[in-house]
Amino acid sequence: MQVSEILNSGLKREIKVIVPAQDLENRLMERLQDAATKVRLKGFRPGKVPVQHLRRVYGKSMMAEIVNEILTETSRNIISERGEKAAMQPEVKMTEDEKEAEKILSGAADFEFSLSYEVIPTIELKDFSEIKITRPVYDVTDEEVDEQIKRIAESTRTYSEKDGKAEKGDKVTIDYVGKLDGEPFEGGSAEDSDVVIGFGQFIPGFEEELIGLKAGDKKTFKIKFPDNYAAAHLAGKEAEFDITVKKVASGDEIEINDALAEKLGLESAEKLREIVRGQLESQFGSVTRQKAKRQLLDALDEAYKFEAPSKLIEAEFNNIWTQVTRELEQAGRTFEDEDTTEEAAREEYQRLAERRVRLGLVLAQIGEEAGVQVSEDELQRALFDTIRRFPADQQQQVFEFYRQNPQALAGIRAPIYEEKVVDHLLTKVNVTDNKVTREELLADDEEEEAKPAEAKEKPAKKAPAKKKSSKKAEEKSEEKEGEA
Repeated sequence: MQVSEILNSGLKREIKVIVPAQDLENRLMERLQDAATKVRLKGFRPGKVPVQHLRRVYGKSMMAEIVNEILTETSRNIISERGEKAAMQPEVKMTEDEKEAEKILSGAADFEFSLSYEVIPTIELKDFSEIKITRPVYDVTDEEVDEQIKRIAESTRTYSEKDGKAEKGDKVTIDYVGKLDGEPFEGGSAEDSDVVIGFGQFIPGFEEELIGLKAGDKKTFKIKFPDNYAAAHLAGKEAEFDITVKKVASGDEIEINDALAEKLGLESAEKLREIVRGQLESQFGSVTRQKAKRQLLDALDEAYKFEAPSKLIEAEFNNIWTQVTRELEQAGRTFEDEDTTEEAAREEYQRLAERRVRLGLVLAQIGEEAGVQVSEDELQRALFDTIRRFPADQQQQVFEFYRQNPQALAGIRAPIYEEKVVDHLLTKVNVTDNKVTREELLADDEEEEAKPAEAKEKPAKKAPAKKKSSKKAEEKSEEKEGEA
């Protein structure tokens, strides 16, 4: 086998390979001789089938198998022997001429092909202690714990009937009939329906129409269904509702005591407070960690500037762009609606894709040198969590899909690996905790949630769908690209 390098420019490589016809012939004869001792053909005794007869019958199909094996073995072995890591599966180029291909399969011509690929660049890691981040930390108050308990306890609240007018927070029992163009529509009517004003059980504006009414009152009003309402035949339509108030009841005071805890399935109010505090601390802790992670990734982006494989960037850009355009289409919006253009958006996401790939490669290198591993138990738990999001009748099918698709399973592994690498880094970088108020911790958090975790530079305004998709992709696939 003759191997020669015909391109070495930046990260791009192209290798030419020539497998002499005699080598192909030798491999074919070995296979035919082995088959001759095992194959059973009509008219021949077992193990006595002539090799030349087998060659006439199976020669071309066996040679095709040999060619495919050579392609697989050669790609892997050449790259390994060169001490390189391919960014993606090498592209194979070979003759498309049928006559030449026929000669190769007949053993009458050398098999020539080339491998084109990009290599993962060498990344020399720097001293992590030079990275400085400020981690905002918030201490949950007793008042917040009590407020959260009251919100949780709403499901146990009792109501006492009253004679006065309905106010926000009251439970109103009504009969109602909804009409479109004067005709009742399916699902738009009910009797003895309980509505707690302010809970948002009905479409926007409906509950507010009940304020000021008392038992025995009747009222007719019009309400427009939201444009994105789930029932397509009602979305954006204006409906008229006739209602009759049967009863008005005010909510009884909720007391945080052992009796309330028992209603919620716990042994005491102290245990209830403990659990709720833990939940709140976990929620605020997630915000703290995400903000620390953003600072960390920004610092890594500043510290590591290198050429990233163009094929990885192209694949990442296509993933982002597909997500962006799909969500914009679902929202019925265009780039112009968001004060930008498709060209500007493409440029932005091209930069984001390049940044994401670079950070993925850096995280992968850090994880490799630190010995970060995702255990089989961790992977299985994440897989089962994913499967449980599907309807019960689809879960076995989803499980089989992941079991048979290593790349899909790698997509579940990647975010676990990334978070473990981030955890490792947070023990190595210079972290300063800064006590903040709740408002300070959550300040601009809605905006931060909307924008890509890895993008600092943004055009004037971007589509909400685009921002959400970018952030989601950042969290899930930063490291995955580094593993490609």
